[in-house]
Amino acid sequence: MASIVFSKANQFRYSTRLLFSHIIRYSTPLSDHLQPFHHPHLVGNQVYGNGSLGLCQRFLSDVAAANGNREKPASDNSAKDGSGQGKESGGGGEQDQKSDAGKSVRGGPVSWLSFLLLVLTGAGLVFYYDREKKHHIEEIHTASEAVKQGPSAGKAAIGGPFRLINHHGKYVTDKDFLGKWTLLYFGFTHCPDICPDELQKLAAAVDKIKEKAGIETVPVFISVDPERDTVEQVGEYVKEFHPKLIGLTGSPDEIKNVARAYRVYYMKTAEEDSDYLVDHSIVIYLMSPDMEFVKFFGKNNDVDSLAEGVIKEVKQYKKQYKK
Repeated sequence: MASIVFSKANQFRYSTRLLFSHIIRYSTPLSDHLQPFHHPHLVGNQVYGNGSLGLCQRFLSDVAAANGNREKPASDNSAKDGSGQGKESGGGGEQDQKSDAGKSVRGGPVSWLSFLLLVLTGAGLVFYYDREKKHHIEEIHTASEAVKQGPSAGKAAIGGPFRLINHHGKYVTDKDFLGKWTLLYFGFTHCPDICPDELQKLAAAVDKIKEKAGIETVPVFISVDPERDTVEQVGEYVKEFHPKLIGLTGSPDEIKNVARAYRVYYMKTAEEDSDYLVDHSIVIYLMSPDMEFVKFFGKNNDVDSLAEGVIKEVKQYKKQYKK
């Protein structure tokens, strides 16, 4: 809608400037100046499109023709009565002035009344288009602000039941994490750099959250490489980062199901013998004590912003649900 408004307003302003330039610059009827000119929308005398420029030109041509026809008899009559004009005086002059008051402006194609109506109409159209444009922009701005200021917690379609095996060799489910604030991260033990960096950040944030707000959180690592990440491999891996970090793995189908539930992308890259990498989402999920999704934190969050973000969400959650 905004593009239509801009187009119509620009067409009208261009037509109005064209009209004013003809009225101001020329003292003779515009019929002599409204001949076909080189314009990208005109070919010969044919006007292509329904733009306001074409309508304005046809309007001026009609008005100029009408004025020409009206002035012709007047000029003929003045030629015939030329000899009698010298005899008139006094009251005759006043009558000429009264009759001239209703005629067109001398040398102009339109009367002052027509010119005034045209200006008022143009101003009204410009005002209307500008008002509609501002109204449309305000609606877009209001809608975007509503999205930005919306609550971060909600019933997003992230999360769900799962059954995996921990780094101690015991099967656990999502119900084992009820009553705790949980931070989930998906990765793989053969990751060269990103996963170690993210897990170090996660471990540091867990300690900072405890230190600053006294909030206990449970860090969880879920493997997306079930073929190589055995229970023993995961156990050796998680203890390098934090004593509270829980490592989970499972069969390919079990990993596929939990990744789908948490909207996590992962895919093996080109294999060279048994060595390969896994491309995957780099996200830390904050789950409520009900194991419902609260918020996610991306790679751009450092330790401080991650800790502060978790503390803020926990306080807001407790205030909302009075827990």
